[in-house]
Amino acid sequence: MQTGFDDFLTLEVNNLHVDVLTGIYSEETHLPQPLRISIRARLRIADHYEPDTALGQSKNYMDLKHAASTALPQGVHFTLIEAVADHIIDTIFLQDDKVSHVEVKIVKLALSERGEEIGITLGRGRK
Repeated sequence: MQTGFDDFLTLEVNNLHVDVLTGIYSEETHLPQPLRISIRARLRIADHYEPDTALGQSKNYMDLKHAASTALPQGVHFTLIEAVADHIIDTIFLQDDKVSHVEVKIVKLALSERGEEIGITLGRGRK
């Protein structure tokens, strides 16, 4: 059975708190900044998911968490958080060729004064 145009599977990991060396201002470049990172990865799906469907028909959620945490290079300063998002997206595309699109939302927690979310969302499709 062929999956329909509207069929999709999106894996999500939301609100990871990660400290990353990032920023362009002198007060930002010395210490890691706290970021809140959320990831949505769209996958090619199986024709149907039965109770005994193997994990290979989907993706391990922990791979997304890894891409936004331990896979970020230690000691590397990312001038822009857009570059952090791009690194996460590249890592996820390298992990699994079933991933067709990735969206990464990054909120710079240090900029929040009253709970507002200041940051970016970057989405890329597989090329």
